Amino acid sequence: MRVLVTGGAGFIGSWVVDKLLEQNNIVLVVDNYKTGVSKNNIAHTNLSIVNGTISNLQFLTTVFQQFKPDVVLHAAASYIAPENWQDDTDTNITGTINVVNCCKAVNVKRIVYLQTSLCYGLKPIQNPITLTHPLFSGSYNGGSSYAISKTAAEQYVALSGINFVSLRLANVYGPRNLSGPLPTFYQRLANNLPCTIINTRRDFIYITDVVNVVVKSISGMGNGYYQVATGKDYSIKELYQLTLKYTNIKDADIIEKPLGNDDVKTILLDPSKTQTDFNWSIQTLFEDGVKQTIQWYKNNPITKTYTHLKNIN
Repeated sequence: MRVLVTGGAGFIGSWVVDKLLEQNNIVLVVDNYKTGVSKNNIAHTNLSIVNGTISNLQFLTTVFQQFKPDVVLHAAASYIAPENWQDDTDTNITGTINVVNCCKAVNVKRIVYLQTSLCYGLKPIQNPITLTHPLFSGSYNGGSSYAISKTAAEQYVALSGINFVSLRLANVYGPRNLSGPLPTFYQRLANNLPCTIINTRRDFIYITDVVNVVVKSISGMGNGYYQVATGKDYSIKELYQLTLKYTNIKDADIIEKPLGNDDVKTILLDPSKTQTDFNWSIQTLFEDGVKQTIQWYKNNPITKTYTHLKNIN
């Protein structure tokens, strides 16, 4: 297949690109490198890369017309500046509309969209959350610009009439990840800085387990909405303690903070439909995944990390 991957130099996108190339697909990566990293993509005869933003319709139209993809994985997203609503709107909403219209123009067979579980808001009315749970990404139920714009984008994908799969993801972690608590803990511990621990829980899912579902979606499996998760949550303190363990640090300074206005106690997703439709199950246990990720951080020093949350330090 010919697969175009927006955000293909990012964490999840680059892992999927690697897998697609292993399967002898022809892949084009589109990335503006705001959070993507060029070294995440290793040179390959079946890989092409273009530097640009999906919010630029003229640029994107040219890319689609020249490459003519069969399938698009839409992994690009703006999330690093909580107050920069314009960037989130330009990339997550306008950029997605551009992707959809370009897909229509060249008769793309399928769009696979990566969605955040924050589409359910900060106070879900059930846990575990099922796919029938209403979308509460806005201020009514607590939320963020990132969640609002990603959820609007998901609805434009569905409105397009193009065959699609939208994967609502739990907290994905693993090598190459630069956002969220694990890389932040590691970076701060490596620099003898205190770590902030908030009394929250998360469903952490290892990158290779996510990639398995994404690649199956690209190949034609599934239809509509799915939740990609382990179905089990862990406290941020448990993650911190594992980080200490595998960085061989006995103890460090911690700052404990209450739940912030844009954070959530827990979002626990029900992955049963994904397990059934994709014949899929988790292969990497939480502690094993943390250990592998920290080993990668040791070999690949982190210079910066990202978060969509306000006042995290």
